[in-house]
Amino acid sequence: MSNMKEDDKKKVKISVDNHPEHVPPGVYQVSELKALIGISAEKELDQVIDGNLTTLDDNASISVRGDEVFFSHARRGGSS
Repeated sequence: MSNMKEDDKKKVKISVDNHPEHVPPGVYQVSELKALIGISAEKELDQVIDGNLTTLDDNASISVRGDEVFFSHARRGGSS
């Protein structure tokens, strides 16, 4: 038997800006995940995928299984 609390069993660890966060596994809209982990809506969220930093669209869905690595940053340029 482990000493984990019941709530901890339902969460997986991800890395956000080099800090661990614990969230329930599942599929999230990027904007929902940002809100859950405390990333401002004004910032972009990137994910390290196959060693490359990939910017995630706020309306895209992503699957969180654990051990994902994310970085937030100010939005870059853009068109109007």
